[in-house]
Amino acid sequence: MPTLLVSSKGQIVLPAALRRRLGMGAGARIEVLEESDGLKLRVIRAVSTADLTGMAGMVKAPAHGVPRRLEDFDPASLLARLRPGKP
Repeated sequence: MPTLLVSSKGQIVLPAALRRRLGMGAGARIEVLEESDGLKLRVIRAVSTADLTGMAGMVKAPAHGVPRRLEDFDPASLLARLRPGKP
């Protein structure tokens, strides 16, 4: 079992082989749990974020009927079309 050395700043270094095996890179977080017989270290797994720009255009809705315009959703524009003779 590897041992760790504590620096004068209170820092410890995990052996490279252990970091690789656990998939830990720079900035990885470790939770320290104090137990009756010592310390327990647990790697906190971050949830990776997805880049949505790479997903653009993956899902396309089927076109049904007549394409809509912005005016179709404007209430004032709708009232103007319903009452063509009024200003």
